Amino acid sequence: MVKRKKAIPAKARHPTEGNENNKKIIIVNSGYSEGGASRTRSTLRGYNPLKSSTKADVDVNLATLRNRSADLVCNSPLGSSAINTSRSNVIGAGLKVSPKIDYRLLGLTAEEAKEWQRQAFREFNLWANSTACDLYRKNNFFDMQDIAYMSYLVDGDGWAAIKYRRPVPDNPYCLRVQLFEASRVCNPNSSGSYGSPSYYDVEMTNNKNGNRIINGIEIDSDGAVVAYWVANRVPFDLSDPAAVLKWQRVEAFGKLSGRPNILQISHEERPEQYRGVPILAPVIEVLKQVSRYTNAELTAAIIKSFYTLFFTTNNNIDDMNDVLSSTYGQAEAVTPEDLAHVEVGPGTLNLLPPGVDVKSMDASRTMSTFEPFTNMMISQIGAAIGTPAEVLLSRFQSSYSAARGALLQAASNFKTRRTWFARDFCQPVYEAWLAEAVAIGRISAPGYGSDPIITKAWSNADWFGPVMGMLDPVKEVTGAALRVKYGFSTGERESAELTGTDYDSNIDQIAIEQQTWRAKGLEPPKADNTGGNGGDNDGKILAGEE
Repeated sequence: MVKRKKAIPAKARHPTEGNENNKKIIIVNSGYSEGGASRTRSTLRGYNPLKSSTKADVDVNLATLRNRSADLVCNSPLGSSAINTSRSNVIGAGLKVSPKIDYRLLGLTAEEAKEWQRQAFREFNLWANSTACDLYRKNNFFDMQDIAYMSYLVDGDGWAAIKYRRPVPDNPYCLRVQLFEASRVCNPNSSGSYGSPSYYDVEMTNNKNGNRIINGIEIDSDGAVVAYWVANRVPFDLSDPAAVLKWQRVEAFGKLSGRPNILQISHEERPEQYRGVPILAPVIEVLKQVSRYTNAELTAAIIKSFYTLFFTTNNNIDDMNDVLSSTYGQAEAVTPEDLAHVEVGPGTLNLLPPGVDVKSMDASRTMSTFEPFTNMMISQIGAAIGTPAEVLLSRFQSSYSAARGALLQAASNFKTRRTWFARDFCQPVYEAWLAEAVAIGRISAPGYGSDPIITKAWSNADWFGPVMGMLDPVKEVTGAALRVKYGFSTGERESAELTGTDYDSNIDQIAIEQQTWRAKGLEPPKADNTGGNGGDNDGKILAGEE
């Protein structure tokens, strides 16, 4: 008998096993490999960017970005508009403080809290409205906000130092704020802000403690900021190249108070990023090209405005005397050099001899594509920096809804940047001022400094900036009234955001004015009941039907 072989069960195969071509196709077609990650498509074959560390991507290029950003702000109308539009809408005349203490936690009544907040507001403005708050004695606190925000936009980060000096006769406070250039925060012995940076310009080691110093910011082994290195002047200062550069190490936080000694106004976009990037960084190339295109069109328009004539003749050039003889007289000898000074006057007639002709230079140039092309580029620039083109150009030519939509979109961006700025600059300065005010007895705050949560409860504050423009005041005020009526907002907030005024002050002034009307035997005007008939039409108003 033939012995039967034992059947061996077949092994399970991987779907791609045994066919290398199929395996390759599956790998190539997975995920983005046939899309944005394709290395075979002609449009992407040579497109191989590299995302590296923030030091390689940001810090190495920061000096170049700052220089180009500053140049565009100075020499490009569109670049200047991008910065000034944000500055005027975010900061305006300066952010105003509105103390908002947690009176329930502090055991105060609402009336006691309101009185304390009024006192704190008055005391802070005593310090903030004086140039004594500035170490240089040039600007008050609100003007300093404008300068700091400008530096934040152009350089990527703004810098301020908290210092104390003896009080002056008209201001009892010692607190001083010193603004300084972002380029002064750099590694010791760095080459400055010109040319290609060396490795030591970006990162070096503090030999005394082993900490790393990245672009002027010293960090410990955890990556936490512990100190800043500040130069005594701007590196590579062409106005004073012989001055000796010195660096000072400044502790980031006070050892006893824990409050910051140096304020960095910046908004980082990546982890492990220690320096900010200019707001114009993503659009520098486009801005420069649009600026060049605009200058080229401007030059072409100037050339087009010239009126140039050419005298052509088949005769000898000396016969050109005959061409202009009737105008300039027989006694004058006209040479080819004289033709450069010939002017065409109104109503002038010239008798040309046979063989002489006059031709004008055609300087026509079409600009049919200039405006739509630049408008498209400006729209892209505005989208990149968060400012719609209509707001960037201060030109509203569309419908009310479209214009309001552009304003609301811009206002959202401006409010976000205002929040960042208040958090990085205004609030820390306010807290430093409040600590001194409590210490010298000008403000009473029981428990301040004894417990962090109590200190925070006394330090809470809101910051209000310039109001957003109103295209239709009736609709804006109606919406504000409805928000207050249904509890979506408060009179104080709406007053600050609509008109930039204080609600309590408005009520007090209205009471005085109404009393004046009655004293004159007149009935004071009454505010309309929003919604009409006790609110029966509120739904129509909200729906835009009335």
